[in-house]
Amino acid sequence: MRCLMRTTLRKLTVMKWLLTTFIALLVLTALQPWLKRFGIGRLPGDLHFRKNGRDFVLPFTSTVVLSLLLMLIARLI
Repeated sequence: MRCLMRTTLRKLTVMKWLLTTFIALLVLTALQPWLKRFGIGRLPGDLHFRKNGRDFVLPFTSTVVLSLLLMLIARLI
């Protein structure tokens, strides 16, 4: 019984993280044009490439900067 409860709890935790990640990606994708005005998405370490006529953006550095900023805000609140 305990093992079943732990497994269920782990599955719920994973689902919460997946949902949070999905929502964060949706929000950041929607805000991308606005964030570009402030230089987010054009930092060194952000990769941009085009394949088959589509633009792909992998904002590694911007993700780290935004994560640190949100962590700082969360700690201050």
